[in-house]
Amino acid sequence: MSGEGTDRTNMSSPSAQSHTRNTQGGSSFDFLKTILLVLFVGALAWAYQSIQPPPPKTVGSPDGAAVTAPRIKLRDGRHLAYKEHGVDRDEAKFKIIYIHGFDSSMLDSPFPFFLSPALVEELRIYTVSFDRPGYGESDPDPNRSPRSIALDVEELADGLGLGPNFYVFGLSMGGEITWACLKYIPHRLAGAALVAPAINYWWRNLPGDITREAFSLMYRADQWSLRVAHYAPWLTYWWNTQKWFPISNVIAGNPIIFSRQDMEVLSKLGFVSPNRAYTRQQGEYESLHRDLNVGFSSWEFDPLDLKDPFPNKNGSVHLWHGDEDRFVPVKLQSYIASRLPWIRYHVISGSGHLLPLVEGMTDKIIKSLLVGEER
Repeated sequence: MSGEGTDRTNMSSPSAQSHTRNTQGGSSFDFLKTILLVLFVGALAWAYQSIQPPPPKTVGSPDGAAVTAPRIKLRDGRHLAYKEHGVDRDEAKFKIIYIHGFDSSMLDSPFPFFLSPALVEELRIYTVSFDRPGYGESDPDPNRSPRSIALDVEELADGLGLGPNFYVFGLSMGGEITWACLKYIPHRLAGAALVAPAINYWWRNLPGDITREAFSLMYRADQWSLRVAHYAPWLTYWWNTQKWFPISNVIAGNPIIFSRQDMEVLSKLGFVSPNRAYTRQQGEYESLHRDLNVGFSSWEFDPLDLKDPFPNKNGSVHLWHGDEDRFVPVKLQSYIASRLPWIRYHVISGSGHLLPLVEGMTDKIIKSLLVGEER
């Protein structure tokens, strides 16, 4: 019996060892799965955090800059900062609202620097520029859209008591917003000037062949920046802050995007951006990145569907563009103008994107808009 007992004991030993190995192997595999799961969740958390923009440093808040400019309060509780120039608004014959471009602010209006005082006095011109939402000292708007900014313009005019009709002057992406003014508040406009207005390559009525050709002329970094803004706006902050791929040349301030004449203009100004810190002080996401998302999103309307806002000839719309503009392709701009015969289209030979900063050009644009004279 002792032999049988010994055999049973010997026979069970390998089985016990096998069971021990299986238990140890299973534990190792479970441990590896746990590690991989933790790493995966950690990677997701890191990725999520990296694409989330920081909260805005709203002016007037404990972590934001102080409010230094006059502001009006809008119906939704936000504030718009503004700056006035020219004759007193109550004595003005012509009242113009300036809509600034990308990475710019109300402080960059060309009127106080490039509109001649003699013309201001002769025509009794009043101008006001304002910080678009998220720029400078205007509160951010998480629901910003082309329509909302056009309505902001209308509220600004009403808040300042500019009367039933006023002019708008939009430069670059401010020009793009001017299209929204022509769509949503045409009844408030006395006239409009679109100066080198940005083009949303995804407006539905643009012809594919010309659009593709124009898009291909852009630097690849700028192509990708716009693609991200259009197709994956939730990645815009990450894309424009990551270090792996080139970001937008405009955001980076790369001079390769400027034309010969643009460089001459910048040379006279000393190649400085004196208002950049002010422009971006609430955070680059709320100013620059959200601006890209709005400007190159899928719009509710297409400017090529617009009708003449002045069928009775009691106002006019002018589009000005330099034929050497490296920001916005002149061929595509010309197509847009050709589809809207009520637009007065001016192509300036040898000029780039910074048209209003060229000596004499702001006077020319304003005289054409207000009294129909061109010299």
